[in-house]
Amino acid sequence: MKPYLICAVLILATSCARGGPNHEEEETPRGKGATATRPGNSREVRLSAETQKKWGIVVGRATKESVSTTLTLPGVLALNQARTAHISSPLEGKVISVGTDLGDQVKKGQVLLVVHSPAFAQAKTAFLQARARLNLNRQEYDRAKRLLKDQALDQKEYLRREAEHESAATEYAVLESNLHSFGLAQGQIDELIRRYTQSSNDTTLDELADPNLKILSPIDGRIIFRDVIVGEPVKPEKILFTASDLSTIWAVMDARENDLAHLSPGRSVAIRCQAYPDRSFQGRVLQIGDVVDEKLRTIKVRAEVSNVGLLLKPNMYIRGAIADSATASQVLTVPEDAVQTVEGEPTVFVLERDGVFAVRPVEVGERAGSRRVIIRGLDGSETVVVAGAFNLKAELLKGTLGGE
Repeated sequence: MKPYLICAVLILATSCARGGPNHEEEETPRGKGATATRPGNSREVRLSAETQKKWGIVVGRATKESVSTTLTLPGVLALNQARTAHISSPLEGKVISVGTDLGDQVKKGQVLLVVHSPAFAQAKTAFLQARARLNLNRQEYDRAKRLLKDQALDQKEYLRREAEHESAATEYAVLESNLHSFGLAQGQIDELIRRYTQSSNDTTLDELADPNLKILSPIDGRIIFRDVIVGEPVKPEKILFTASDLSTIWAVMDARENDLAHLSPGRSVAIRCQAYPDRSFQGRVLQIGDVVDEKLRTIKVRAEVSNVGLLLKPNMYIRGAIADSATASQVLTVPEDAVQTVEGEPTVFVLERDGVFAVRPVEVGERAGSRRVIIRGLDGSETVVVAGAFNLKAELLKGTLGGE
């Protein structure tokens, strides 16, 4: 080998011994700011105490908490059928007035519309006639009882008058029941009887039997459907209004077969929907279905949910979270903000030594309130960044992209 080649080799060897292009970057002096580094195969961010304070870096320990298994079931909202009523006219007639509209809040017994119905007048007339016959038959029956006691009437005649009285009483009860089904309260029927009793001989039954039928709301609620206008002829089969008490609403969810062991009536459920992603609505399970869908292999779970502020609407898609306290276990959790995504995987920043924060990949589980369950990656002995982790992530990515 020639002498000048030997010298070149010696110079190169000396240079490598002192540190070549791949030597580790020296630490930034404490107090000079922040530096993102990659010593070896690890990823670290080094911060001065001043910068940590400025960026709001707070460290703490992952804590153990008792967390229950939570079933998350997809579903849809529906009207509470126990507090919903379809309203129609019990008799044919013609609408002469409408007293409410779509979206109105109504009270039980409130007049929704008035229908002019000749059949209603006929029903009241028949009732008053039946009452007159009942009074007459009662007098005959009372007289028959006195005559029978005095042995002035044979048994056969007494039994005939007794049967007539029972028949008249039955007819009267049926016609009174009809008036109740048309919406008349007992006080209104008593008022009709009083007017009939005090009327003069010149007053006809037609004058007492008003044909205007008032359709009342059977519940407190909001009008969510209307299909009627003034002047329209109506029949009993047509639904004119739907009223529903929306203070509670049903959540109808789909559970899988293997979820059934964790479900039971009365269990609490938290409902979330896309319209209010940061809010949950509390309810309880009312009923577990009895039949598994043979195609989807799911079973219906129905819950009643408190609809605070009437924010929830029927037919909204929702997800219901049902906690199973029987499966509670101790798990490690960190605040939600402590978990950051670095290079596509969830990570936390662990304080390795004074001012040095290392990236630690973790496997995360379900949320536990405002905290996140850590399945793998931490054992609870580490000191982790619980606030300000986003700033560390930004500095790490900045250092990586900047080629530091």
